[in-house]
Amino acid sequence: MKKTGYNIIQFSLSKELQHGMMVSILAGELARKAGLSEEQCHELSIAGLLHDIGKLEMAKYVYQKGQKPLTIEEIKYVRLHPTLGYAITSQNHYSDFIIKSILYHHENYDGSGFPSNLKEDEIPIGARILRICDVFAALISDRPYRRAFSWEKAVAIMIEEIKNFDLKLFLCFLEIIHDEVICERLRTCEQMKWDLEEDTLWQ
Repeated sequence: MKKTGYNIIQFSLSKELQHGMMVSILAGELARKAGLSEEQCHELSIAGLLHDIGKLEMAKYVYQKGQKPLTIEEIKYVRLHPTLGYAITSQNHYSDFIIKSILYHHENYDGSGFPSNLKEDEIPIGARILRICDVFAALISDRPYRRAFSWEKAVAIMIEEIKNFDLKLFLCFLEIIHDEVICERLRTCEQMKWDLEEDTLWQ
């Protein structure tokens, strides 16, 4: 049977775990480079790991659609994953710093993001940090619709969209991704494999 399209999200628990670990590493180090307290650095590492946890709830529905393209209404539902993540982490008594970082991690610095169209310093610093790290980690990873970009190409793409990011934090970010120790941690994470049974989540 000919496939006519693919989901905007093809949920893979192992890939989500890998992505979360990469964002966690980057977020903790970027927070440290930006001068945040050690407690905040630790909390951003946690937020990085959990930032897409709302997709677990969302994927119960999206996963069952197989290869059918999502409708406009469903794409709007996909955009709820930060709000779902906020609800899950709130219910599990994570700190206000962590849950707000997760809630607003898709806000853009110019106000064009979601869910609340916040801009500049209206966006909590934790969310501004996650935004940068999340985009980079996504760009250097394979996706159902494209191969991973090189680190150099990923940075170039982000520079083209610099309006989305806090420039001061982005400059700090450029420093950390050239740190040999951090690069080695990320490379190790890229090479890790998990043998997870994806379907057990939805049975």
